[in-house]
This record gives sequence, C-alpha cells and structure tokens, in this order.
Amino acid sequence: MRLGPLGLLAALALATAGTGCGKTETARHSAGQTAETIPAVSEQGAVGLQTSNTTRLGGADAVSDAAAVARTVYPALTSATRPQAVVLVGSHDWAAALSASALAGAPLGAPLLYTEDGTLPEATSAALQALHPLGAKALGGAQVIQIGTSAALPEGLRSRTVPVAGEQPAAVAAALEHVLEVVRGGAPHQVIVLPAGAPQALQMPAAGLSAESGAPILFVTTAGVPGPTATTLTHLGRPSIYVIDPSAVPAATLAALSRFGRVTPIPGGSTPAEQNSPVENAIAVARFTDGTFGWGVKEPGHGLVFANAGRPFDAPAGALLSASGDYGPLLLLEAPHGVPAALSRYLADIQPAYGSAPQYAPVHGAYNHGWLIGDETAISLTTQAELDSMLEISPRHVSSSEEEAPSPE
Repeated sequence: MRLGPLGLLAALALATAGTGCGKTETARHSAGQTAETIPAVSEQGAVGLQTSNTTRLGGADAVSDAAAVARTVYPALTSATRPQAVVLVGSHDWAAALSASALAGAPLGAPLLYTEDGTLPEATSAALQALHPLGAKALGGAQVIQIGTSAALPEGLRSRTVPVAGEQPAAVAAALEHVLEVVRGGAPHQVIVLPAGAPQALQMPAAGLSAESGAPILFVTTAGVPGPTATTLTHLGRPSIYVIDPSAVPAATLAALSRFGRVTPIPGGSTPAEQNSPVENAIAVARFTDGTFGWGVKEPGHGLVFANAGRPFDAPAGALLSASGDYGPLLLLEAPHGVPAALSRYLADIQPAYGSAPQYAPVHGAYNHGWLIGDETAISLTTQAELDSMLEISPRHVSSSEEEAPSPE
C-alpha cells in the first residue's frame, strides 16, 4: 500500500506512541481480495488503513483526529518538519475552532489541537510534546496560541493567549483576524463570511477554504452585520467578501455587507434542497473560483479531504491538510456508510483517466488522493474502499487525433 514519506514517518511515530491499541479491524481493498487485519486507530491519533488512493487519519473523536493530522503534516523529526506554533482551542468552541483555521495557512501553518474542559487530553498532550513547536517570531516566540482556553501546558512551552471579547461568534472571529494580521504582517484583502446561525455542517467547508486562501472567517446574523464584524471590515478597507451559504443570509444583511466591499455569494446549489445539503454545499465550495480565490477543483489531479457531516469539529481538525501537502478541499459524507449520489457524480467528473497511446500512459497522468478524517464510526471501511475506487486513475477511449498529439513535457 502506498504512503508518502511524511505519512509513513507519522504512522511509525504514532504506532509506537499509542496506547490501548489491542483491537484490530478487518478491511478489503477491493472485491475479491483476501481480507487483511489492520491495527485500529490509537487513542493518540494514529494513522489507520491505507489504500492506493486514500489515507485515513484520526480516531473516535475530533481530539484524536486533530492530533493525527498535526503529526502527519509535522513528523517533527527535523527542524524543518516542526511547526512554528500550535493552536489550542476548546473541543466544544465551534466559532474559535472554525476561525482558527486561517492560522493553518501560510505563513504560520499552525496545526490545531483540542483541549477538553480546560485540560489537555492525552492525544493532545502527546502531540504537543512530540511537535515541540519552534516558536513564531511574529508572535514574540510563542509556541502555543491559546484561544478561549487556559489549559496548563507542558513545562517550557511559551504561550500566547488570544483575548476574546465575549463569546459571540462575531467577536471571536474578529479577535482571530487580528492575530492573522500580526502573523502576516499586513491586512488580508479577502474574507469569508458565514451566517452565524447556520447549521455547523454547512459551515464546515469554510475551514479548508480559509486555510488554503489565508482569508479570515467572519460572521453575520439574520439581524445584520454585528459590530465586531463591521469594525473589522471597515479596518480592512473594502476587501473582497465571499459568502458561503448565502441562502441563509437575509437580503438586507447582504446589502449591508456590500457597503464594506464587493460581495460574492458562493451558492450551495440551485434548489432549496441542494442549498440545505451539506454534501452539495461542500461540492459547491470545492468547485468555486473567482480569479485567484477559491479551489476551482473541476478536473483531476488534486488532494481531497473527506469528513462526516455529523462531526463538524473534524473540519477545523483537518484544515491543515488544505494548506499543506496536496492541498485538498473538504468534501462531506452524510453517514459512515455509503457515498452520496451528488458526491459520486462529482468524483466521477474529476476522476483521473489515461488513454491507450504511450504518451497517455498512467505514469503520465494526474492523480487524486483522499484524506479520510476519523475512524470507521465516521467513515466506514467499506466506504473507504468505494472512495478509493472513485479516485483511481482509469483507462478511457482516446481519439486518433489525441493519440497523434505530442507527448506532454
């Protein structure tokens, strides 16, 4: 089974560090093959089953998932594979976790780890010590950025606490935008706006988009543009404003937003049913592009991140995968078992293919790779096998004119 160098190093490191790994699972790569026994995900966030086109990261909850993602991207075996800083957020603090996704992007590239009830879970503590952050110069050498939490850290780690004025999503997001400006050394020119009251599953794709683009996430409400959001937008000087799930934003609020900059909706679908579907909404975000902003994933050759819509905190946990390695947008499943029809159609649209002529051999093709977040209670092993097949490069008919085309450089 194929696994990149960073994933392999992380798998080895986590396998030796994990505890409580006595359970095993059985999986089949494809129909007809003999089942093989694989180790279950450890409490500290080990790498799970690998297939030719998919890699599973995480465990039974977002705490383990975040730890697994962090240690895969940052095996921390050299200074170049250690992060500058790590973000700590409460495992139930949705606005803070989602807004912190922007810090996973350049130039900080900070992985996110979760605390629980103001303490460090075992998986988080183990990952934090293994990562041993270098310290972010822009933040005074801080190795840990604590947002809305004051968990006791391992001895010797320098931390910076982000002051949050209140618990409203708009205030939390505005505080995170300020940190992003400090890290970047300047104000962003693009922002992502979400309706604060929308279902978390419809907000999940913003995590990966924010990490990839570096655009901060801000919130509006049905009542209008909250004060913290308005203050931030005014300070940014007419940025480009991208609204995810615009159907949940009243026309009056969209009009109010337009006073702060150019507003571009990212519609989740053409019908009300599609607009309210987390699966369709995530696909729409993955397809969307506006100049240099947006994923624009409409052809093969991409990384893709898969998560269960019922586990929203997996989106910030996996945001680092959208800003490193093969940079993948977040796609959603409705349940552990089965690939939704809309997602199947989308993956068919971007499935890699090759022709019969030598210049179109598989080795010259583009490839898709899927990162699966969570254990089999989030995405079943059978579903992983189905996704693997959908991502596999496959033969296609090539016309004679195509076969005569010069070999690609």
